[in-house]
Amino acid sequence: MDIETIAATLEQETAGGNFMPLAWRGKLSMDQAYQVQLAIMRRRIGRGERQTGWKVGLTAAAMRAQQNVHEPCFGYLLASGHRASGHRYDFGQLIAPGFENELCLRVSKTLRGPGVTLADVTAAVTHAAPALEVIEKRGNFTDDLPLAMADNAQQHSYVTGAELALTQANGNLGAATVDVLVGGALAETAPGSAVMGEGALLSVVWLANKLAEFGLGIEAGQVIMSGSFTKQYAITDGMAVEAQFSPFGDVAARF
Repeated sequence: MDIETIAATLEQETAGGNFMPLAWRGKLSMDQAYQVQLAIMRRRIGRGERQTGWKVGLTAAAMRAQQNVHEPCFGYLLASGHRASGHRYDFGQLIAPGFENELCLRVSKTLRGPGVTLADVTAAVTHAAPALEVIEKRGNFTDDLPLAMADNAQQHSYVTGAELALTQANGNLGAATVDVLVGGALAETAPGSAVMGEGALLSVVWLANKLAEFGLGIEAGQVIMSGSFTKQYAITDGMAVEAQFSPFGDVAARF
């Protein structure tokens, strides 16, 4: 099958609640999986969705080692998936959900690889917002990583607080920290350097150059969920979560 046919087939399976179907296990390379992901994105846009940006995952070296992959991964973000801080989710509508604690970065200049540098990204990223990525474990992520990428890398939605302009004083994203509160109790404190070893701007460098392999770039005005400061947390019914990012503010959601 060609990529468009695979995309249509997997969308049909998903519509019937059959995520990451067994019949497709081991059938896709990572390159094919990303092509399928992007084809599904185009199909969704064709039905009236609007892309707002991208997500980067597996940004921690330890996570990549655990998953036996050599680089991060990406997925797309849609306007229909954006929620404002304080959003209340219907837990019963989610599939084995979890959350990650991230910065959502706004890119104000188009970035097109190959050859995008940290200096290019530093000049292009102008704002950061505290954010939660809400994921769904719609299948076994580790069992077939390409199939998980075709399924948009577990992305369900993303929750953001207020954007803050980046300045010389707060622009070192590796020096940021997050306090994660679950049910009002501190669960973890983590540094921004957990993302790509130095900070979230390196996620954008990687993404811009990776997208170039598929003839794409990061467009001006798009946002990037740049990878979690922490481990992924499972969500339970009734859970209230808050991530307090220093110096970028707070973001919260209830389930």
